[in-house]
Amino acid sequence: MDKSHHHNPDPTASAEGIKGWFERMGKAFHSRNYRLFFLGQIVSLCGTWMTNMATGWLVYRLTGSSLMLGVVTCAGQIPMFILGPFSGILVDRVNKQRALVLIQSLSMLQSFALAAMTLSGHASVTGLIILNLLNGMITAFDIPMRQSFVIEMIENKADIGNAIALNSTMFNAARFLGPAIGAVVIAAYGEGWCYFIDGCSFLAVIAAFLAMRIKPGGTARPPHGSAITDLLEGWHTVSRPGPIRSIITLLAITSLFGTPYATLVPLFAGSILKGGPHTLGLLMSSAGAGALVGAGWLAGRRSVRGLGIVIPAAVTVFALGVMGFALSRVIWLSMIFLFVGGAGLMIQMASSNTILQTIVDNDKRGRVMSFYMMAFMGTAPIGSLMSGWISEHLGAPLTLVMGGAACIAGAGIFFLGLEQLRDAIRPIYRSKGILPEIESGEEAASQLAFEARD
Repeated sequence: MDKSHHHNPDPTASAEGIKGWFERMGKAFHSRNYRLFFLGQIVSLCGTWMTNMATGWLVYRLTGSSLMLGVVTCAGQIPMFILGPFSGILVDRVNKQRALVLIQSLSMLQSFALAAMTLSGHASVTGLIILNLLNGMITAFDIPMRQSFVIEMIENKADIGNAIALNSTMFNAARFLGPAIGAVVIAAYGEGWCYFIDGCSFLAVIAAFLAMRIKPGGTARPPHGSAITDLLEGWHTVSRPGPIRSIITLLAITSLFGTPYATLVPLFAGSILKGGPHTLGLLMSSAGAGALVGAGWLAGRRSVRGLGIVIPAAVTVFALGVMGFALSRVIWLSMIFLFVGGAGLMIQMASSNTILQTIVDNDKRGRVMSFYMMAFMGTAPIGSLMSGWISEHLGAPLTLVMGGAACIAGAGIFFLGLEQLRDAIRPIYRSKGILPEIESGEEAASQLAFEARD
């Protein structure tokens, strides 16, 4: 019997598989509003990542202190922890399209203020703390607003998961390009011009929001109670036992103990790897490239099947990447570990986001996403301060190794509860009509969100 066909894969089938992956990856682009959002947002995000890199390098250049790196990062993120629940209430009540235009305009002014302070020669840590604090207040409303607006931009609701994965792809394409551009700009002209370019980049996303055509009445719901009632309802939704609480808790653990590595990257670039802004740019772009690959993998998935096991696996990969980076003393090895860590972190974030967006009720989405933001970005400033203080006493490498170990412990606890989470989420997906019809029967289809295979 001729078995040669078993050893020579059909190139036509391979080509069809690649074509199918690209088609799945771009499903959300069928919606005109989402195409506008994607193009405008990727320009703006490149500017944002330039600013993030410029701020880290400027603080390191002015102080050389890991503690001050943590303090400035904390100033930009702590408002998300304090204002998160209240921003979710507002998101569920206002016209999101108009609110986003206002929010992006305020962010643009904040970037121009950073540029004016730096280019005038008056850059100081105090000024950076104040302006970062202002930016954090704006971002506390921006992120849950944009996250919950995605579902209104997509015409075919079956493409929501793809849109969320594409958002992650876009975010990390900018995360890869922004620092690379920023390194060149800083080396040639200084940090101030990064801030100025960032301010200009907001014009693209403002124009995109203004050009969108959203169905009247689709971006807000009439308030049905007091703000306190809404706040308590949102808290009850995320705090009761179940998949939402488990996912958000693991995000908080990752953010508190793992993501502060990003705060210490300028210290590693300058003091440990003996480099300059180009070294910092390479390290940040490596993490961004890994995250881009991870987001691209998620965007090309056929469905949300298997995301349950993906989440703790991704956290473990992220933690191992951070721990490897902490121990590396060679630039190319450090870049590889940050690539791996970036991929793991992005897969966790996007997988968690996708499951939350699909299981939560429409009228609670803004509040749930605000708690999602609190868990991931709101706890980060506490972690940044904590890691900055610990690194002053124990050293940056040991600080990151300890944080990675804590993330692995959190992933292990999540993994132990997967069976119960799968049982809880199955009826939610079935009631929302998200479960696909599979010829082999309903039981095969029911293994949607929390089973190991794709």
